[in-house]
Amino acid sequence: MCRFLVYKGRNDIRLSKLITEPSHSILTQSYDSRLRLDNRRPVNGDGFGVGFYTDPKLGPEPCIFTSTLPAWNCENLERLASKTCSNLIFAHVRATTEGALSDTNCHPFQHQTLMWMHNGNIGGWQYVKRMLADSLADKWYIGVKGGTDSEWAFALFLDLLEKEGVDPSSDPGPEGFGQALLRRVMMKTIAKINEFIREIPNRYNVHGVETRSLLNFAVSDGHTVVCTRYISSKTDEPASLYFSSGTKWVEGKDKGHFKMERHDKGADIVLVASEPITFERHNWVSVPTNSVLTIHKQTVLLHPILDEFYGENMNQDRSSCFAVSKGLVSTAPGTTVQPQNADGTPDIAHLQQPPAPSPCAVST
Repeated sequence: MCRFLVYKGRNDIRLSKLITEPSHSILTQSYDSRLRLDNRRPVNGDGFGVGFYTDPKLGPEPCIFTSTLPAWNCENLERLASKTCSNLIFAHVRATTEGALSDTNCHPFQHQTLMWMHNGNIGGWQYVKRMLADSLADKWYIGVKGGTDSEWAFALFLDLLEKEGVDPSSDPGPEGFGQALLRRVMMKTIAKINEFIREIPNRYNVHGVETRSLLNFAVSDGHTVVCTRYISSKTDEPASLYFSSGTKWVEGKDKGHFKMERHDKGADIVLVASEPITFERHNWVSVPTNSVLTIHKQTVLLHPILDEFYGENMNQDRSSCFAVSKGLVSTAPGTTVQPQNADGTPDIAHLQQPPAPSPCAVST
């Protein structure tokens, strides 16, 4: 399973301040992920990608850099990150579930001004793929270059966006496509995937297929960011997702020890991450299960996804067994996983192992 990171700021930031320099940066997570427990694939080493929006004078489309090299072993990433600045950044390190090791399968995916990435999997994908592909207009079907369920989900998003009467290939203008539209289409994308999965027994006359999906998606048009933390289950915990907001992203006295500072009630910076990239417990808030997080003009909005898998009791216990079986460990909502010593420094001894999940039988 993968890890991803989103930065949206009022001002530009050097990519290295997020991707390579923090002690628990997403580059570090490519070989040392504390919320990912998978003895079959112990590292996120199947390539990586970085996407970022540049000066508007260069055009509204983002710049995408991907590689099949492990993130920790790519000198070009170090060079690029230390000399590149942006106010909206996507970063992703990959552990393959679907699709071969290739540049075309590395996230983020892009169409014109839109960027997309995914942490998770679509349940029953071998059966869903044909139905999803058949539902697409020809141009979106032809536009898929790789073999991941993630890119096909992006094609579905583009198709549904067009069916809303909006051309995904157009320049959305100074305000983008609008947060309400992107959020609505994201919810429709998840609903459509669930609809395909429900059709599996009738269409293929098969039973016993694993149909639970982990759908942590992220999409941006260069103005708004929409992310989801979602699982198609009433009793299981989704893959982890956290956000942090504040006014200043600073490095402490110890090299690599970054933290989010807040000097007033507003927010100049919002980070979203599969796994916290700082050791400051109070910096990070867990996104509620089966929710959409929207970042619009540095404001964070949270909306529940009201479908058959939504639970009104947000405090109900959910099992982490399925997440563990997919190489993930999640903590309870509202908690973080980076303990500290009394002096505020990271409790490294405790960090050597991820938090223990509830007892599960995990196949290897």
